Amino acid sequence: MVGDISLAITFLIYLAIVIGLGVFAWRRTHNSSDYFLGGRRLPPAVAALSAGASDMSGWLLLGLPGAAYASGLSAAWIAIGLMIGMLACWLSMARRLRIYTHALDNALTIPTYLQRRFAIQSPWLRIICASFILLFFLFYVASGLIAGGKLFHAVFGWDYQWAVVIGALAIISYTLFGGFLAVSWTDVFQGLLMCLALLAVPIMIINLQGGWQTTEVMLQQDATKYLSLFTDAAGTPLTLLGIISAMAWGLGYFGQPHILARFKALRAPEDARTATAIALIWSLLCFIGAIGVGLLGHLILSDGLADGEQVFIATVETLFHPLIAGMLLAAILSAIMSTADSQLLVSSSALAEDIYAVWGQDASPNTKLWIGRLAVVGLALLAVAFAMDPNASVLDVVAYAWAGLGAAFGPAILLSLYWARMSGAGAVAGVVTGGITVIVWRHLSGGLFDIYELLPGFVLSVIAIALVSGITTTAAAVSDRHRQLPL
Repeated sequence: MVGDISLAITFLIYLAIVIGLGVFAWRRTHNSSDYFLGGRRLPPAVAALSAGASDMSGWLLLGLPGAAYASGLSAAWIAIGLMIGMLACWLSMARRLRIYTHALDNALTIPTYLQRRFAIQSPWLRIICASFILLFFLFYVASGLIAGGKLFHAVFGWDYQWAVVIGALAIISYTLFGGFLAVSWTDVFQGLLMCLALLAVPIMIINLQGGWQTTEVMLQQDATKYLSLFTDAAGTPLTLLGIISAMAWGLGYFGQPHILARFKALRAPEDARTATAIALIWSLLCFIGAIGVGLLGHLILSDGLADGEQVFIATVETLFHPLIAGMLLAAILSAIMSTADSQLLVSSSALAEDIYAVWGQDASPNTKLWIGRLAVVGLALLAVAFAMDPNASVLDVVAYAWAGLGAAFGPAILLSLYWARMSGAGAVAGVVTGGITVIVWRHLSGGLFDIYELLPGFVLSVIAIALVSGITTTAAAVSDRHRQLPL
């Protein structure tokens, strides 16, 4: 009983902090530019930590440790692919996207940026892009609510469905009013808490075992193949297709609107270099911690777990006093909220700036602001409906949404920043091809179809952009675009 009270107190303190940050941001939010991009005034550290926290979601503390718990060190291929993709994305896109979106009449959203980048008069590109954002983000937000439901069910024994609803209400409470600034500043707090929690658990386990050398010996005795990158926990060698699929996760970074929003919101293009370094260090520490929790959990949880995604929760409850455990478990809530809030915000901007604006072109910034706020509530309710299945896997749902966004938008945005001959028709072809490929590939299996759907979706999107742009681009159009977009 005392433990439950201590946990509850810690969670309430955490919620009070993030809601307080939301109120602070609300007082600084005056129009749609403030609400959706924070007025483009994020310092590099805030942009980097916010991008990382909004990127990782509940899968970092549930899905990835669970994969390492079940499969051993071979689960690290996902983390390796993500590290490479994250670094490549920051280096290749952050500075240019900040410059391009500002130069194109302060384009706030990815659909608006693509339409203005290619001077497309028809609204269909924006509508198509916004539709894919809404589709895949519904699954992405739902994955966060699933993680929240599992957290509250495991810690407090709450009914899973009610836990999902309560988690959604907490996220709505500060995202609704504070917007991008609330999301970004709460993400900084949440990102630091996530990193602290992921490092604290393996360090505590190693200390309890008498140091790293003793811990390594015990792991090897427990399962010799468990520490191999090239075999699973049973000693079965990984296939080349399996390794490629795991590393293909890194391609998803190029098309995640909630991450790219931090690039656009940097206070100056020159801040991109500093932000990249901070993002790299934070991600590396978090991935090491997450894999460590899964690997070392076997030494503490001798009875095993039916659901590997509970390994972080179980080890924390076993190792720490309830008050400390509450703080560390709040990191899961941090991971959930820091991603779901960003995704709700991007989805609401897609509705307010890219769909509603097509029919309400004369709408004032204040009207768009309130349309965006109402969209946050509506989208959160839909995500709650998607998250009602307690048997859903956090990692599986995240994988689908990550693939859909990465394949639909990654090639189009990346090529738009570097390839002068790319056309608007090519952008439409790339977005549609990438998104549909992921949807179709997800329902196929066997042989080549076992590869992660992000990779074929990304490759086919690039091919579609190249083919259609080659047919439709004229030399005059290339010259005009060069003049419009200074670097």
